[in-house]
Amino acid sequence: MDDFYLRQTPYSDPGDLDVSGLPRDLRELTCLVRNLMVHRLEGERVGYEIPEERLHHDAESRYVTAILRILRARKKGPLTRRRSYDERFVGTCRDYSLLLCSLLRATGTPSRIRGGYATYFVEGFHDDHWVTEYRLPDGTWRLADAQVSADFYDVPFDPMDVPRNRFLVAGQAWQACRAGAVDPETFGVWVDPGLRGLPLVLNSVVLDLAARNGTEPLPWDGWGLSGLRRHDSLSEDDLALVDEVAAARTREEVRRLYADPRLTVPREILSPAPFQGPRTVRLPSSPPV
Repeated sequence: MDDFYLRQTPYSDPGDLDVSGLPRDLRELTCLVRNLMVHRLEGERVGYEIPEERLHHDAESRYVTAILRILRARKKGPLTRRRSYDERFVGTCRDYSLLLCSLLRATGTPSRIRGGYATYFVEGFHDDHWVTEYRLPDGTWRLADAQVSADFYDVPFDPMDVPRNRFLVAGQAWQACRAGAVDPETFGVWVDPGLRGLPLVLNSVVLDLAARNGTEPLPWDGWGLSGLRRHDSLSEDDLALVDEVAAARTREEVRRLYADPRLTVPREILSPAPFQGPRTVRLPSSPPV
């Protein structure tokens, strides 16, 4: 049977990477990903002064092939060899999640990346974040956070099994905000007070839907109903559609909703990169959904 979440996308495809020497165990693969990356906001935490050029440009690498090309340029040899911070890719949570997703698919584990909000970085705040969701042989899905390691984070759970109440996927966050159960202003990017509230949660819902359909976006992408639009600028029909996306669970529901032109990723998007500024990006065709 063709399993959609075992298939690589243009974004997750590792290209000519020889995966025969990679571990199959999730925990070992996650450790490998951590050894290949450093988060661009965590240089001080790990004691590494990130070169400005890498800080500005690495995380614009939309594809795993580009990430691997940068890694190979900084250190020859197998990816399994230990790397200094200067030999790593300088990325974001999305890059950790996508690379882990790519390697899991390549070694036989169905997976996808999920956009949402983590409660374990800042007390009382839901921080915009991406993780990897992988499927066990019994059909259940679990969340893995490849960015979080015991060396630098004190979290009361196994990062290979993040509790659903500690990471809210975007749809859960939207539903909680719409129901008045939580304050939308506690959702956003902690380091940027200008990126908080229901418009950001709306954007996350649209990006997460795209990721589940084979277009794994950059965190600052936007199109259609997303793009940080004001909640009160949406029609009742638009809101009903976002509510339906937030509640979607099955592959059939996700596929049907993604076909709506208000949600489908167009071939060209305007991507407002944090350091490089807004630019038009032409995207490749994703696999059939």
